[in-house]
Amino acid sequence: MGSGGKRMKKRVVVTGLGAVTPIGNSVEEFWAGIRAGKTGFGPITYFDTGAYRCKLAAEVKDFDAAQYMDKKAARRMEQFCRFAVAAAGEAIADAGLVLEEEDPYRVGCCVGSGIGSLQAMEREYDRLKERGPGRVSPLMVPLMISNMAAGNVSITFGLKGKNMDVVTACASGTNSVGEAFRTIQYGDADVMLAGGAESSITPLGVAGFTALTAVSLSQDPKRCSIPFDRDRNGFVMGEGAGILVLEELEHAQKRGARIYAEVAGYGCTSDAYHITSPAEDGRGAARAMQAAVADAGAAPEDITYINAHGTSTPYNDLFETRAIKAAFGEHAKKLRINSTKSMVGHLLGAAGAVELIACVKEMEEGFIHRTVGFCEAEEEMDLDYCRESHEEEVPYALSNSLGFGGHNASILIKKYK
Repeated sequence: MGSGGKRMKKRVVVTGLGAVTPIGNSVEEFWAGIRAGKTGFGPITYFDTGAYRCKLAAEVKDFDAAQYMDKKAARRMEQFCRFAVAAAGEAIADAGLVLEEEDPYRVGCCVGSGIGSLQAMEREYDRLKERGPGRVSPLMVPLMISNMAAGNVSITFGLKGKNMDVVTACASGTNSVGEAFRTIQYGDADVMLAGGAESSITPLGVAGFTALTAVSLSQDPKRCSIPFDRDRNGFVMGEGAGILVLEELEHAQKRGARIYAEVAGYGCTSDAYHITSPAEDGRGAARAMQAAVADAGAAPEDITYINAHGTSTPYNDLFETRAIKAAFGEHAKKLRINSTKSMVGHLLGAAGAVELIACVKEMEEGFIHRTVGFCEAEEEMDLDYCRESHEEEVPYALSNSLGFGGHNASILIKKYK
């Protein structure tokens, strides 16, 4: 969990943010939406949902790839990659990074995607069935595979350092930030672009998650993604990308970078329990949170705020509540707990990264957003799930992600001193 040996761990800070989300295609728009309690839910427009039981999603709106990248390059990318490149470009600009002045082999990226491109898969499968194997696009594979968000970010910006795609389902974004954090701590890079990207609101994606009984079948945009509420009945599929620029502290100081926050701790575990359900006692997720807090050299009582995985499924929210109680004991009652998914839905492989961006902004402005749509929880769920937003100092923010397959990941950031 912590790194062994006598090596001095390097300090890692956040210097840039970039986001494409269902409530805004920049960090500024996303954050304004978060502060206002804006939600991004509406009827699916990408295909006819007449035969589908799930009708709502959180789609990215008015995204024009040509604003962010060369048109020809955009044609050789699927939507999840375009989102990643757009968010990465914003994060680099926000960090004031002049890449020409950096050693390209010391700047890397770790951008996760849970699924890659279902669009490419569906399109080429139709072509295979209708026109035969000789007509499948030669670009099908490089368009579809999930590592291409990281690949395209690296190619677009000339990043020649470590280049990774962590695939841990809904924990991909958080694990990506954590592994980038470790990369810099260990001295393998000075700068890492880290986060996740996803775009899977497709016929196959929606049908698959519906068959799994994981998504909300509500047709009311105000009552579809309601984490921790007693009426919650499934998550709402979202899409987008979140990218953070992580940087070794001295490197950031040397170039006079603005520092948003310090990445303090990272913990991950496995439930080793079930392919979709989290462990009922929450012990695996609890250990990931405890590991992140211990990695930061913090005490459990130092933590005042958790950005929960909070998917709005009956099991996740209950078991995550148990996990928080197992990790923090009596102190759990004093924690503010919210879910960004109440506004943007579940961005799958991008969720953890976008939620961590929310944490960074909350810390910067001393503002903990409300869990929109949350009215009342059931008996066992008796923690503070932020029915209202709060203006207060955020010394630490713990962000949780729990993925299908039992992946638990927690990242802890703290106010930079």
